[in-house]
Amino acid sequence: MNMHTADAVTAEESIAIQERQAAFDSKAATAVAMQDTLLTPRFYTTDFDELDAIDVSSVREDWDKLIAQMVSDPNKGHFKKNEDWDHVDWDGMDPTLRKEFIDFLISSCTAEFSGCVLYKEMKRRGSNKDITQLFQLMARDEARHAGFINDALREAGVAVNLGFLTQKKKYTYFRPKFIYYATYLSEKIGYARYITIFRHLEAHPEHRFHPIFKWFQEWCNDEFSHGEAFALLMKTDPKLTSGGNVWWIKFFLTAVYSTMHVRDHQRPAFHAALGVDTDWYGHEVFTKTSELSKQIFPITLDIEHPRWARGLKRLQAANADIAEAKERGGLSGWLGKTWGSARAAAAFVSLYTIPSVPNRVPESPRLEPAY
Repeated sequence: MNMHTADAVTAEESIAIQERQAAFDSKAATAVAMQDTLLTPRFYTTDFDELDAIDVSSVREDWDKLIAQMVSDPNKGHFKKNEDWDHVDWDGMDPTLRKEFIDFLISSCTAEFSGCVLYKEMKRRGSNKDITQLFQLMARDEARHAGFINDALREAGVAVNLGFLTQKKKYTYFRPKFIYYATYLSEKIGYARYITIFRHLEAHPEHRFHPIFKWFQEWCNDEFSHGEAFALLMKTDPKLTSGGNVWWIKFFLTAVYSTMHVRDHQRPAFHAALGVDTDWYGHEVFTKTSELSKQIFPITLDIEHPRWARGLKRLQAANADIAEAKERGGLSGWLGKTWGSARAAAAFVSLYTIPSVPNRVPESPRLEPAY
């Protein structure tokens, strides 16, 4: 019987299905997913013993409610094509839009699968029932998402060999607290991105140039739940969100927001096809993510500060110059890349030193999707 990744109940089942499909996957798409730059999704590893030692007793009531919701598996069977999947004329698509959209899908697939790999490894190594159950459930969701994106890519004649990525892509070590900050923000900003696009296309369906956007509401609700889980993990240890760690929180907020800004401005045709202004979209996502992060972070970034928009534009310009210098090569390219990197670092420092906005964290961090 042919089983779809959408119906798999574990990450292992989903990955096995995708490995059977790997013979049809594209070397070019996999090569893009294998890239390791500041702007591309990475694979992470961490101190799994420290994760396994987490005691969730202090958040037990909220924890059990979240786990029960995830165990109920409301999105089982959802992430596959059905009668709502419109025909896509890939050959007739504007070549620039096609290139940028495929890049978006490959990047999204890699990011989703990155989460799956990390979560599945925690489940495999751990013995703490609370933690291993959570990570198995999150790995299940991320594997489904990655499989669904790969289905969409195959229609365009490309797809990512996820099994190859697992074995060959470089892994970056992060301490558990850095995993919490980075992954929490990744999940919450993912929710904000997907729901912003979904609501925009609800109001303007003429800009829905691909059917995958119809699936974004349920998709972003999975992202939201995963963010809730990391908020609860951080809540178990008050030191994670106080004292010197607040500077780390600010660093990750600044890094995640600025990376998103630069990456999105590399896809002007994609955003034009959606009918959104890239600066408006970015600010909308930052606003939503900042509001959501008040559930656990004692600060938010001052994204209305005059230096904020200026700093992002300087970072974007420096990144464009770095890319151009890399293509040029030679001594001139090396000098251009060095100068661009210095400008990018200065722009990031300018963003990071904008005074943050203090926030009083609520007793319970649990939220419900509200956008």
